[in-house]
Amino acid sequence: MSVVITGATGQLGRLVVEDLLVGGLPADQITATGRDTAKLADLSARGVSTARADFEDPASLKAAFRGADILLLVSSSEVGKRVDQHRNAVEAAEDAGVGHIVYTSVLGATESSLVLAPEHKATEEIILASGLTHTLLRNGWYSENYEQQLHQARETGTLLTSAGAGRVASASRPDYAAAAAAVLRDPAAHADAVYELSGDTAWTFDELAAAMAQALGREVALTNVTPEEHEAVLTGAGLDEGTARFVVGLDTGTREGELSSTTGELSRLIGRPTTPLVETLTTLV
Repeated sequence: MSVVITGATGQLGRLVVEDLLVGGLPADQITATGRDTAKLADLSARGVSTARADFEDPASLKAAFRGADILLLVSSSEVGKRVDQHRNAVEAAEDAGVGHIVYTSVLGATESSLVLAPEHKATEEIILASGLTHTLLRNGWYSENYEQQLHQARETGTLLTSAGAGRVASASRPDYAAAAAAVLRDPAAHADAVYELSGDTAWTFDELAAAMAQALGREVALTNVTPEEHEAVLTGAGLDEGTARFVVGLDTGTREGELSSTTGELSRLIGRPTTPLVETLTTLV
């Protein structure tokens, strides 16, 4: 079985490669791809095949995917460009004869009001229209997404949010990587499956502040503001208006419960409980 992984120069893709290697998949059955293959040199030294794959260069995608039995399409990090980039990847997979696509989507992609959801929904539709065997990994929130707020809390003693009483069922990036690796090891068992993946516990922002305080060893006070106030604070701190609205939009989705689902599917896939929030935060200090 040959496995190709996009975005292996990024955090999630790299973790998936590592999980596959630790789990015993032969290195010569793995192809790690990215735009800058120099960043994959250490994997190449361990016997992993590497290839350049740029979502905006269809020829590079087709060449990288050729001969693959299964492709892990790690979603692009370029919000606003994802649909076209992902379409290029799916079409390249079809042309290259890939048999199975695994895609990292977002929790509740087809129904969510989360600002990130539309591009993932459109990508899922492209994959379904291709007719290829697929597995949709609808990843919930990563606990690591709060790293910047953690560092700000260390400096200011404050956690700012406009998420209100919203809850987040986050899990660690290694948890989500382990789920992807589990599917890649046994794709036939997950053919045409859709998994809603999230952490075992949905926590409040009061609990996030307490977890940050524990990780940092200092008091962290929660400041809950309106979306308008939040945007004003962010732009006042130097963020451009578009980015500020995007951040506030994420908190709006959180307040509306879009990240609170605790399905248990992630822990079932990886065969263990998901990583507690405070444990992940402690690794980020």
